[in-house]
Amino acid sequence: MSIKTKTLVGLVMIGLIDMVIPVPILGIVLFYVVLQKPPWFPEMVSEIYKS
Repeated sequence: MSIKTKTLVGLVMIGLIDMVIPVPILGIVLFYVVLQKPPWFPEMVSEIYKS
């Protein structure tokens, strides 16, 4: 499974959970990425745009 497919599946799963549980999970993840700048995020973005 490619990184694009994994990312899409993960976002769909988070979106479904967000519909069932009214907690803004995507917003929490966004704040985490913006504030903490985890090392996996730039690597994931570069893998997505590499092709």
